[in-house]
Amino acid sequence: MPETMKAIIKTVAGYGAKLEEVKIPDINDNEVLVNVKAASICGTDVHIYEWNKWAQSRIKNLPQILGHEMAGNVVKTGKNVKNIKEGDYVSAETHVSCGHCIQCLNGQKHICSNLIILGVDTNGCFAEYIAVPESVCWKNSPLIPPHIASVQEPLGNAVYATLVEEVAGKTIAIVGDGPIGLFSTAVAKACGASVVFFVGLNSYRLELAKKLGADFLINHDNENAVSIVLEKTGGYGADVVMDMAGTPGSIDDCFKMVRKGGRFTAFGIPSEPITIDYTNSIVFKGLTLYGINGRLIFDTWIKIREMLESGKLDISPVITHTLKLEEFEKGFDLMTARTKVCGKVVLIP
Repeated sequence: MPETMKAIIKTVAGYGAKLEEVKIPDINDNEVLVNVKAASICGTDVHIYEWNKWAQSRIKNLPQILGHEMAGNVVKTGKNVKNIKEGDYVSAETHVSCGHCIQCLNGQKHICSNLIILGVDTNGCFAEYIAVPESVCWKNSPLIPPHIASVQEPLGNAVYATLVEEVAGKTIAIVGDGPIGLFSTAVAKACGASVVFFVGLNSYRLELAKKLGADFLINHDNENAVSIVLEKTGGYGADVVMDMAGTPGSIDDCFKMVRKGGRFTAFGIPSEPITIDYTNSIVFKGLTLYGINGRLIFDTWIKIREMLESGKLDISPVITHTLKLEEFEKGFDLMTARTKVCGKVVLIP
């Protein structure tokens, strides 16, 4: 094994990152070393790359390797590692839990009080190798290729958000045209949703949603999403609404287009506090509201594997660009462009 590797590193506080040659990470007794075969760019990576206010307050350990969504092969294991061996084809659950807080003890590791996030609190996977705790390693099916396996972490957000309750036979309104909203469209249709309304601002992303099975495409720039959903549901509203955008307008629309007794799934993150008509939008409507953070560990991962392996779920239209690691700047340019002409961007070391 070589002593050094290529890695995309956030070297200083400010815009951008650099491709550098660095030492291959050492592993501790409870970690494995993974040779990365594919790694996908996430919105969180974009925040760190752009060095916005969130990144400035959150990232503490520069210089730091970016990235947290990946797939690869294990090339070395620590002496305490029991269930992962050299040669295993793995991805990583990025929420590293403590195992002893009240959430962990109640089976809610994804919202651990002492959560550490790969690529945010630690060095990440935009590199040829990454050290990963055994506790968050997930053995991939050999039937799932690396570029697909690398996006299971964000796909897990969509699976958890969509299937937190059954969707078979229900009308679903998905508001927000980012990759998670697109993934949710595919998941909802694969799991029997009768109708999916997809609301977005970008014509490229709306076309991707069409490929994934959305029944109604609504361009929020020039169409009234609330009116259309109400009209197509006989005035009742959708059984399930999923806010994947996190803007005040999208959240307000979601409350207006969900039926009484329906389900509101909140995944999008507003940049500042918002105002909600609590009485009329939630209490008198009898809504069930779920806040979604991460994935259920490892319940969600099992669902993902079964759906992908069976062929029932096809997310390939969402992965629109595959680039060499050295082309990372092109990948971030695609992700940050005002007019989106990409879905998910995958980097290949």
